[in-house]
Amino acid sequence: MRTTRRWWGTAVAVTVAAAMLPVTPATARPPKAPAGLVIADGVTQPAFGYADAIRERIFVTSDVDSDADGALDVVAMDIIRPKASDAGLRVPVIMDASPYYSTQCRGNDSECKVDLDGDGLLDRWPLFYDNYFVPRGYAVVLLDMIGTNNSTGCPTSGGRPDNVSAPVAIDWLNGRRKGVDADGNEVVAKWHNGKTGMIGKSYDGTLANAAAASGVKGLTTIVPISAIASWYDYSRSNGLVTRANNYSGSLSNTVTNPSRRAYCAPVRTQLGQDGDDVTGDYNAYWAERDYLPDAKKVKASVLLVHGINDDNVRADHFSKWWYELAKHKVQRKLWLTGTGHIDPFDFRRTEWVNTLHRWFDFWLHGIKNGIMHEPMVDLERLPDVWETHADWPIPGSKPTEIWLRPGTDGAPGDLSVKSTPGGKKQTATFTDTPTMSQANAIRHPSDPAANKDNRLVFLSEPLKAPLHISGTPIVKIKASVNGEDTNFAGLLVDYGTRERFSTSGDGIRTLTTEDCWGESATFGGYNEEACYRQVVKNVASNPQELVTKGIYDGLNLDSLWTSTPLVPGEKNAVDIPLQPEDYVFEAGHQIGVVLLGSYSGYSSRAKQTRAEITVHFDSTRITLPIVGGRQAAVAAGLN
Repeated sequence: MRTTRRWWGTAVAVTVAAAMLPVTPATARPPKAPAGLVIADGVTQPAFGYADAIRERIFVTSDVDSDADGALDVVAMDIIRPKASDAGLRVPVIMDASPYYSTQCRGNDSECKVDLDGDGLLDRWPLFYDNYFVPRGYAVVLLDMIGTNNSTGCPTSGGRPDNVSAPVAIDWLNGRRKGVDADGNEVVAKWHNGKTGMIGKSYDGTLANAAAASGVKGLTTIVPISAIASWYDYSRSNGLVTRANNYSGSLSNTVTNPSRRAYCAPVRTQLGQDGDDVTGDYNAYWAERDYLPDAKKVKASVLLVHGINDDNVRADHFSKWWYELAKHKVQRKLWLTGTGHIDPFDFRRTEWVNTLHRWFDFWLHGIKNGIMHEPMVDLERLPDVWETHADWPIPGSKPTEIWLRPGTDGAPGDLSVKSTPGGKKQTATFTDTPTMSQANAIRHPSDPAANKDNRLVFLSEPLKAPLHISGTPIVKIKASVNGEDTNFAGLLVDYGTRERFSTSGDGIRTLTTEDCWGESATFGGYNEEACYRQVVKNVASNPQELVTKGIYDGLNLDSLWTSTPLVPGEKNAVDIPLQPEDYVFEAGHQIGVVLLGSYSGYSSRAKQTRAEITVHFDSTRITLPIVGGRQAAVAAGLN
């Protein structure tokens, strides 16, 4: 039941000159702001109508045939733009390409596309982008990915047909492809200013990453939210299959219209075969779905958003993409939240709309509002407590070797900046137990319910000072196994009670109250309103927290492309990259490192080898990205 409405973003239109600030050199440069916009405080104002906006549906033929029916797939897109764009106003595009518009739907309010009166024009427009940005001089394009909704073909879970969907539309917008309406009449986007920005969460944001990695001309900026950078990393982890058999096919089925699921079944079967769940190895199928090698082609600026506790599209997607973008000097900003798989509209709404508005105004309308002179990174340290930084990892973060030193008589080992005393070549053995729960895996060693035989635990003394890590930790162990196959897992744990981000609901709770962003109208008898349910953060206070985790398949220690059996009894160097993290261990808390084999909290398909794993302590350690490096570690008590 709706109880409250608050109205935001409806400013009085006043024509003033935009603040002129120098522009930082960029890979992609913003255009000059066109005449006809109304600008105040460095941002566009709602000077154009929404109720009289032009709506159209355009179809563009691609170069792929995903369903092998002998006909090239057709991409469908719904467009809404200011009426003035038919009278000479040139406007940019904000595009959300998605496979979900007729199945899972979009946003926390689960909005689907709706053509209520059956005239072939969209009446219900999911999300707030149209309501807010069309009155401010933008066109909004909601594109159906190939194989979904009004587009033809079949979804391929990150394959080429998925990836070309948005570039095909951008080619049409820029006059490089023919587009037609439902009657087959050619339509030309004379109203377009040549600049497109893509935005979207999860699969939608992944399509934005894919389009940027294609280098398509006319894509000026992308805003990927909780997006995939490599589909291998989404379905796998260092050789280990982390999702169900033929997850690619399952996802393809989910996003396909029910009426076409039987028709697309052969495509899904082929996805399962090509993905190779038997070995979990990287192959040509996954290389086609890996955008990281093509970061060098990215010309668009990037506003990247991700949840550090996202256990759906895990945080290494943002970090690997971010590292590659930095390597190629792409203009970029980052929002890093403590929530999970959540849109910033639902974890920091007011600030997000303001930031997104300024970002699009700068890159698509050429309004020099200073956004690129602000700190590069917004980071949520505690629930609703944000801080800014010049970069990520936070400057001053240094890879610091923290040695894992064995305990005696079953006691936990300890952590130190110094290696094993006297260089003793000690060992300890535990059993790979795939059924162990995450709760048991991270129990404090003093807890009598802890599974001591199935893990090795290393524990610091209570910290004398806070210790801040920012970056990607790596567990580095020397290990031998009494068989030919096992997994190796590492966990980083904070032991100590404090207020934390809750994992319940990915960290948020939806309220019954609403607030509104933009303008509403009635299309085809449907009330297309700009109001959305508000949310609050879920907060927990627990005696311990899993900070980050990682796992490696023992068969892929030499190569992700080829599985190689372990040699029983032979010592192996195992480097386990954990998920990236930005975390402060408070004074008085203890840092824990846990070594495991197959880890049920990481994979739905844990191995059942139950091998015995022997850890050799002559060079076993964890590399922590500590802000302040070794000096900070010593100050915190890791002597």
